[in-house]
Amino acid sequence: MAESRQSVALEDDFMEEEDTQKGKYLTFHLADEDYGIEIRFVTEIIGIQKITEVPDMPDFVKGVINLRGKVIPVMDIRTRFMMPPLEYNDRTCIIVVNVHGTAVGLVVDEVSEVADIPGNQIEPPPRSNRAQSSRYIQGMGKIGDDVKILLDVNHLIYEEEIQQMGQAAELF
Repeated sequence: MAESRQSVALEDDFMEEEDTQKGKYLTFHLADEDYGIEIRFVTEIIGIQKITEVPDMPDFVKGVINLRGKVIPVMDIRTRFMMPPLEYNDRTCIIVVNVHGTAVGLVVDEVSEVADIPGNQIEPPPRSNRAQSSRYIQGMGKIGDDVKILLDVNHLIYEEEIQQMGQAAELF
């Protein structure tokens, strides 16, 4: 009986943790726009570091990094969104996220903050003829007079691309 009560308590703690992350987004800057991703997908944020190139990867996959002994594929969000490249600098960051159970690094121009964006402040994404690029957008988050483009982390990378990146990481 005590074991089942402990199990319930652990489930309650997990539910409480999930609730504290609801409506929280890590915001970052890319080109002239502000973006956000749900904080629950973020593992950590690190400064830019040496990226080892891997052959036969899509152009937006810059390569892999060694993060405390774990090889993680890294994609450049600018390249993924077909934006002009920007030379990496001291503000450039890698946001490590968990996508479909795989750790992936996302290179962004600059991380801003963790922002609270309640569900009632999120509008659906604008309709676009370019369905390819709009599939990444979860919605438009309003914070005062500002608008953040909220990305759907699960759609940033296709399943096949994740497998390809996972295989590249296994080479190292």
